[in-house]
Amino acid sequence: MPLDLVDSEKKTRAAVKSFWSRRQHASRQQRASGSGDRGERSAVTAGKNMQGFHALVRELVRSDGLDSATIQLQSVALTLPGYFRPTKRWDILVIDGQRLVAALEFKSHVGPSFGNNFNNRAEEAIGTAHDFWTAHREGAFGEIPRPFLGWLILVEDADRSRCPVRDRSPHFPVSREFENASYIERYHVLCKRLMLEHLYSAATAMTSPRTAIRNGRFGSFDDMTSLHTFASTLAAHIAAAATRR
Repeated sequence: MPLDLVDSEKKTRAAVKSFWSRRQHASRQQRASGSGDRGERSAVTAGKNMQGFHALVRELVRSDGLDSATIQLQSVALTLPGYFRPTKRWDILVIDGQRLVAALEFKSHVGPSFGNNFNNRAEEAIGTAHDFWTAHREGAFGEIPRPFLGWLILVEDADRSRCPVRDRSPHFPVSREFENASYIERYHVLCKRLMLEHLYSAATAMTSPRTAIRNGRFGSFDDMTSLHTFASTLAAHIAAAATRR
């Protein structure tokens, strides 16, 4: 039976428009309340901005065989035990009966600052995955097949995120793929290596300009870290999980 990608391109455009709209609204609210420069950062880091992607995941789960699975979206039900820390809260959990099927995290990175924030995002993604898989190995989620672990980040497509960046490493050379790479390219390398090292089942770096508030325009560096690959991989995992019922 072929996978159903539920018109993921169209739903992603809607999610992107929602992201920029929510972010713009949050920024205006911060300025109106007199918070000054905090408006920009607050709008960037507000988790609700990525909620438009929940609909895409929900439809993929329903359409590819797990129509009765529980899709957790409320914060009170999004916590899983960790190994190096007591718990970790996710953005979406898919649970079929007592079996954890998928855990997903959605992030965004909007300018003007890209440098330190990229490093923070990378460290967070790596550490979260290592903690998750160690907890899985130790039976924290019960005796279950390997769940789907997904990480998606939406990066602002802007001059600062596209221009080459030089790094200083006085003792040893920087990895060739990072030499003079823009922040968009760095996110692509990060996502690619997260998958190559089996830290995530799918990791995606989307790009989108602020003008996408009107049309939902988005892109990717290449197919390996694209939204299409993310949706396809998740759909295949859901279909496989459905056969084990």
